[in-house]
Amino acid sequence: MDDQMRGQEDDVVPLPGHPAPLQQPHWWGPRPIGPNAWSLALWAPSTAEVVLEVEGASVPMIRDEDGVHRAQVRAPEGAVYRFRAGELRFADPASVQQWGGVEGHSVLRNLGRLAARGPRREPTPFARQVIAEVHVGTFTQAGTFAAAAQAAELRRMAELGITAIELLPIGQFPGTRGWGYDSVLPYAPQDSYGGPEDLAALVDAAHEAGMAVYLDVVFNHFGPKGNALAEVCPEFFRDEENEWGHKIDYSRPPVRAFYIDCALHWLRHYQLDGLRIDAIQEMEDDSDPPIDEELARRIREEFPQAHLVAEDSTNRVAPYDPAAGLYDASWDDDYHHALHVLLTGESFGYYDDFAPQPLEDLCVALRDGQALQGQVRPDGSRAKGEPSGHLPPASFVNFNLNHDQAGNRAQGERLVSLIGAERAMVAHALLLTAPYVPLLFMGEECGARAPFPWFADYEGEAAEKMREGREKLLSDQPGGVEKMLDPFDPATAALAWPYGDPAPDRQDWLDLTRRLLRLRHGVLSPLFQWGRETSPVVTATGPQAIVADWRFRAGHLRVAAAFQPTPAEPQSPSTPLFELGSAGGPWFRLWLLPEGS
Repeated sequence: MDDQMRGQEDDVVPLPGHPAPLQQPHWWGPRPIGPNAWSLALWAPSTAEVVLEVEGASVPMIRDEDGVHRAQVRAPEGAVYRFRAGELRFADPASVQQWGGVEGHSVLRNLGRLAARGPRREPTPFARQVIAEVHVGTFTQAGTFAAAAQAAELRRMAELGITAIELLPIGQFPGTRGWGYDSVLPYAPQDSYGGPEDLAALVDAAHEAGMAVYLDVVFNHFGPKGNALAEVCPEFFRDEENEWGHKIDYSRPPVRAFYIDCALHWLRHYQLDGLRIDAIQEMEDDSDPPIDEELARRIREEFPQAHLVAEDSTNRVAPYDPAAGLYDASWDDDYHHALHVLLTGESFGYYDDFAPQPLEDLCVALRDGQALQGQVRPDGSRAKGEPSGHLPPASFVNFNLNHDQAGNRAQGERLVSLIGAERAMVAHALLLTAPYVPLLFMGEECGARAPFPWFADYEGEAAEKMREGREKLLSDQPGGVEKMLDPFDPATAALAWPYGDPAPDRQDWLDLTRRLLRLRHGVLSPLFQWGRETSPVVTATGPQAIVADWRFRAGHLRVAAAFQPTPAEPQSPSTPLFELGSAGGPWFRLWLLPEGS
């Protein structure tokens, strides 16, 4: 932020008396209450005194019986502030904009003008979406919201038939580069990407191109650096720990309000079309209702058309049943893992569960959505999860690649780099024509080979601890630790720009993506919306070959795919509507057959 945008100490005036009550509980953050007038709140019940510092002026905050420290001041918009408790100075945990990173100052902003910049658009139904996952910091060479808004790749995605982009987390995280899952100020857009107006411009540019915009939000943990809540508000956390630190205590109303208000903040002010909730299974809560349910219901009350997707490794089904009115869909790791093990033969880490029978698991995932549904596995153990075949296909988001599956490798390779273009194109065709909601990772639409390794911006002890964690994660990968790219070297992040070095077969990939998505939007989606007439039948026809039959009320979709050469192709009563490859190599066929066939 330019110093000229900041306020001056002489412009800061504490408003007299006890902070006036607001119509709704105010636990966190800044709220405009009039022209250049602000109410600020911080829930910190075990901290006796908190001082608000605005442009160098100190304003003692008043601690109420509910443990909230409150103050009201008159200050110009753009004035910077922070809190002080004893010797500790820290940013507002609910800051809506930062100046100087996570350990810098928060900025007083009235974002109501952003919310009112135009009529809110209504996204197309979730079942008709084709999503591209986008990391703002590497989507363009500049790595900013403004550059992404102007990028030719954004408009090309829309032209190809991609209907939505899903932004990896953008809440303020330490340093200038990272994936965003180590955010500590989840209300504030990452300052190295740009300010609120820049993010709004990116959303508007995507909307003008005809695409929805979703945001990946992290409500299950904070990053390891810059989280002052751990010191000033230990009540925010439970005594138990998970792999990221102390678990969050969602049973407390102020904690629930922190995350529910955060979700509504992004939807209200930036006109986002939906959210993807990261690792929702880690939002452990025995309350009635649990936080994941209340979060969805509160969003639905204000934004009934918003799309809500959750990453849920437990393979639950109830939250994703349309009858529940909660979440539109769950990320389907099972589909990815089964396909990946089948095509690569890898079995390390979370792939181990799928190593015994990847082809069978892929068939189950294509039939029912989830492969692991509580059934007995080949080793006699019982799988996680619940039966999912009764859910509509749009209750699952399928993918051949995402940020995790590339980044959890020593060098961040994409699937196409592991298995070759011919087999990857067959997987691409299967993904984009199956009834499930497909998700591509940026660059996948054009066959990019650029890796997406894990990277962050840490130094010293914090970097060493994170490096140890990465080495532990990679220890069961062949040569993983030795091959690991240095995650803290800026050059590692620079490798992740997917459009800087176009693949030699780039045009072939673009043509394939365009053809498949025209087929999906023009022929298949109208078929899917009629609903299934009978349960799908998916059969293995060879070591790496399948035939899938999905019967809908308006017609019968048959797909056959082989990821390696086969002696013969399946017989069908009509000419394929779409075909790729030949029996001498990997191939894919799609037929649209009459009802009752």
